Amino acid sequence: MTQQQRAEIDRLMRAARLDTSLPPEELREIFEIYTTVGPPPAGVTLKDSTLGGRPALEIAPDEAGVDATILYFHGGGWVYGTPRTAATLTAALVRHVGAPAVAPAYRLAPEHPFPAAIEDGLAAYRALLEDGAAPERIVVAGDSSGGGLTVAVLLRARDEGLPLPACALLFSAGLDATRSGASMDEKESVDPLFDRENLARLSAHYLADADPRQPLVSPAVVGDLAGLPPTLLQVGSNEVLLDDSTRFATRAAAAGVEVVLEVTPDVPHVFQSLHAYLDEAVDALDRAADFVRRHLPEK
Repeated sequence: MTQQQRAEIDRLMRAARLDTSLPPEELREIFEIYTTVGPPPAGVTLKDSTLGGRPALEIAPDEAGVDATILYFHGGGWVYGTPRTAATLTAALVRHVGAPAVAPAYRLAPEHPFPAAIEDGLAAYRALLEDGAAPERIVVAGDSSGGGLTVAVLLRARDEGLPLPACALLFSAGLDATRSGASMDEKESVDPLFDRENLARLSAHYLADADPRQPLVSPAVVGDLAGLPPTLLQVGSNEVLLDDSTRFATRAAAAGVEVVLEVTPDVPHVFQSLHAYLDEAVDALDRAADFVRRHLPEK
């Protein structure tokens, strides 16, 4: 990515920065406009479905070659976003891996605060198992708050004795609701999307009166991570959430989890969604696909 490309992307993202002080309904409308304009994702077929009692979006590659299912959790700060707002990124992951994905529309805050989204995510994972999906051929993935939801669902599944998936993919995951990472301040000037204040508003919607210092919302700083499946974390160096990934990776490795942390320089939050513009995004998705294939059993 050239310096000119970086500057233009930064300018566009700052212009599209969401004002999280707006009512949630307005946030949802604006975010949907930002993320669903343009033609539908190429190389895949989209189909409305249900999973675990919630609406879901199935995304199947036109050229499938990998026997696996990706359970994908969209981002949006727990307040906005849908499977369709993340469809471009999910479709890109599907194409790179060569396996279909299913993305549930988990309940959003403030109408449905913590732990509603986690309950829905766990129900989706349980439904895949009950429908006959082999756990060793399931990949759980998510971006931003969806990355945090991925970890929360895996922790719940582990604690309830469910078989865990082959691996997990976390794209710019939100893993610390205490906002105690140094990057929250150090990266504020270079992050075009977020700062401590607008993230705090979203957290207030989601947490309501819940304590942020607990494993299901802040696994980067608290809780037992032992037993989680192999996990790939990808994050940009220009993110206030950078330390969410770096500290989680350190704690997970110390707990014996196979973990890979990739920090891509000079890219923003969920940079993988910019795969049409950034070589770094394409390369990251290639590495994510390789990680998945390495952790699937041979036929």
